[in-house]
Formats: sequence, structure tokens, C-alpha cells
Amino acid sequence: MDNASLTRFVDGIWDKDIVPVLTDYIRIPNKSPMFDPDWETDGYMDKTVAMFETWARAKIAKLPDATVEVVRVKGRTPLILIEVPGKADGTVLLYGHLDKQPEMTGWSEGLGPWTPVLRDDKLYGRGGADDGYAMFAAVSALLALREQNIAHARAVIMIEAGEESGSPDLPFYVEHLAARIGTPDLIVCLDSGCGNYDQLWLTTSLRGIVAGKLSVRVLKEGVHSGDASGVVPSSFRILRSLLSRIEDETSGTMKLKELFVSVPDDRVEQAHAAAAIMGDEIFTRLPFAGHTKPMASTRVEMVLNRTWKPQLAVIAMDGYPLPQNAGNVLLPYSIAKLSLRTPPTCDAPAAVEALKRVLEADPPYGAEVTFDAEAGQSGWNAPALTPWLETSLTAASNAHFGKPVAYMGEGGSIPFMAMLGEKFPKTQFVVTGVLGPGSNAHGPNEFLHIPFAKKLSACIAQVLKDHARN
Repeated sequence: MDNASLTRFVDGIWDKDIVPVLTDYIRIPNKSPMFDPDWETDGYMDKTVAMFETWARAKIAKLPDATVEVVRVKGRTPLILIEVPGKADGTVLLYGHLDKQPEMTGWSEGLGPWTPVLRDDKLYGRGGADDGYAMFAAVSALLALREQNIAHARAVIMIEAGEESGSPDLPFYVEHLAARIGTPDLIVCLDSGCGNYDQLWLTTSLRGIVAGKLSVRVLKEGVHSGDASGVVPSSFRILRSLLSRIEDETSGTMKLKELFVSVPDDRVEQAHAAAAIMGDEIFTRLPFAGHTKPMASTRVEMVLNRTWKPQLAVIAMDGYPLPQNAGNVLLPYSIAKLSLRTPPTCDAPAAVEALKRVLEADPPYGAEVTFDAEAGQSGWNAPALTPWLETSLTAASNAHFGKPVAYMGEGGSIPFMAMLGEKFPKTQFVVTGVLGPGSNAHGPNEFLHIPFAKKLSACIAQVLKDHARN
């Protein structure tokens, strides 16, 4: 492979064809079904799918016998399926998604979730990095190989539309399309992160997630605080005490044994290496307020905390007025939405059961306490890399970044990875992505780092080439 030609081709297709369509994509408020109950009628999903389909058809036409299809099943989100025949044995499955997280507040002046802004080689706006770029990166990698007449195996690209809602339709589609997908010997997932923008990063594990609403009710209706305080217990105080059953409020350490696993030795070694590469950027990349400090005292501990340790976040509260609307009322109830990240190999159903048991047991003052848990999602720990793939990733990163590949687990979840890992136990995985320092997926000021995305596309092309020769 001529790497200089590969770079020129990838840079050209990104600048001319990909960045413009991603710019238009950001303008569409195509929120995932969990956040847009009217997604079937408001047209945003269909508009996005049509945009992606049109672009893919125009580009895939250059690849002999390749096909693009939008698979639709009543009551389910659509799925884009691209099939590209190969000249080598095997099948590669490449994955991404096109649905988005909601707006979120706090965007900087001049930026917004549906307002694309190109600034300093970064494309700001919701969805560009998570995960609109994925289909374009996958197709550009295949086109780059075609440009140099380099063989690759059969490639199947799946772009789903419900990942941000937990991928409820993806297991159905994997079974529905099983005969067409086949048994991939390599799966490339382009929906993960990177520790910096200086080298290729391979995601070695993903945490699972347990979520639910913890509700505490002490009154049928709110009453004057001067009349009730001191007689009626505060629902917030009870809520706070219940959370202390599962989390140490001083250190943030979780307390339930069902939430912990033994961290594999190789993942500990990789955490040390990642900490050395990233340095203080492990925490300085995050927008700490004031003099807030990290929870952990060492870099390695920070890496392990966000990849292999359970962590609790209260992501929403109900039962409280805004401060400007608050009267002197003792509120009747408190509801907290809990999001608990679990270690990659933690048993999610067991974690759900343990949380419900501990939170609902013996409620203080006999208050009405319920924990309505959503189905837990287990995490994923990648299988060991085969020698050819490890060599390929290192060569690709050195060729296009000038530095070797780095390895690190991710603290987030990609729901379908555990499912695919179980379904295809002998398959190799390349899980990577563009979500690096400051990219802030799900939050304000999300951006796609375009130079990194270009180099990542080139790296995927090299991996596809090497896969065909092994």
C-alpha cells in the first residue's frame, strides 16, 4: 500500500464529500427514540436515513456489485445495510449509528446542538463524533483500497438508528439479517473513544450500566415547611441516606460486592501504559469547575476507576421546583434517576437485583420507597488479539500518526458489543473511535476532530488490507 497516496485520497474525500454532508447532518435534530417519542412521525429519522443512503449509493457505485439497502420493519427503527463483495476470504462487519443524544444545555456562545460550526479543524454540533462519522469513515476506507486496487474481504456495514436508546432493535436485526451478515471473523466498531489525538487507540473493554429511578414519598401533597418540618421527615434526607447504603459519600467508592470484579492483569498493565501516555490529560481534559480535584490521587487509579470500577451518577431529579419558583414548602417526594456504571465483566442482572434489595429494604420512617430499575446491560471485555491484528494496528498507527497504537478500556457502554461477543465468540474486534479530549459526546460543545477522523479512516483501510492477507 502506498501510504502517501492513501493519505491524499482519504484527506480529499473527507474535505470534498464527507465534511459537507456531516455539516448538514448536524442540523437535523434526529434524537434517539428514547428522547423523541414522536420519531416515527416528525420526519427527522427518515430525513437522516435518506441523507446517508443517498451519499452511500453515490459512493458505493464505484465498488462492483456493492449494494445499499434501508431495512425497515414496522415498529422498529430503520437500519442501513451496505454489502461490499470482496476478493479475499472472510467477512468484516463494520458498525456505527446515526441517532443522537438530546440537546443538553451549556453550549458556548455561537455553538449549539443543531448549529454546525467548523472551527480549528473541529466540526462542532450534536452527533458528528457520536456517531455520524462512522459510515463515512468505513466507506472511505473501502474506497481507498479500491483506489489502489488492493484486495479486501467481503464487508458488511451496519448503521443503526437506536444506539443512544440502548440498541433495542439491533439484536432483532442481527437475527433478521443473519444469513446476509454471515459469520464475521473481524468486527470493526467505530463508536468509541481515544485517549488523545496523537495515535490510534484500541478500546479493550466497555463498562456495563444499571439505571433506574429511586423514589421516596413522605406526603400526599406538599405542606408549609413551618408547619411540617420537624414532624415530617425530609424526602431528600431519606433519599440521601439510601444512596449512602450503596456508595461512600466521602470517597465515591461503591459498597455492594455484587458490583465488583477482579481486574485482569493485562488490563492493569494497559492502564499503567495508558496513564503514562496521557499524563495529566487524563483529568485536565475534563472541564473541572473552580478548584475541584479528581477523585483519585494517581493517574493509574483514574484510568481504572473509569474503566473497571463501579461508579454512581445521579443524572436527574424530580420533585423540586427551580430555585426562583421555590416556596417554603416541605416537598412530598424526591425522585432521583440513578446511572451506575458497572465493570466490564460484572453480572448486570445480579447488580440490578442487589441494588433493588438494598435500596428498598427497611425504609427510614416507613416512607414509601421504590427503585424502578431498567434492565441492566452487561459490559464487554475484548478477546485477546491475534498476532496479525496486533501487528496491523501497530503498523497502521505508526504509518498515519507516527506513534504506536495504545490500549485502554472505555468507561461508557456500547450495548450491542456484549451481544456480538457472545454470538461470535471466535471473532476478532477492533473497537475504536474519535471521542477524545474535549469532544464531549452527550454534553455541550461536542465536536468531531477532523484530522484525527481522517487518520482513523486510513488506519481502518490498512487493517482491512492486512485482514485480507491473513
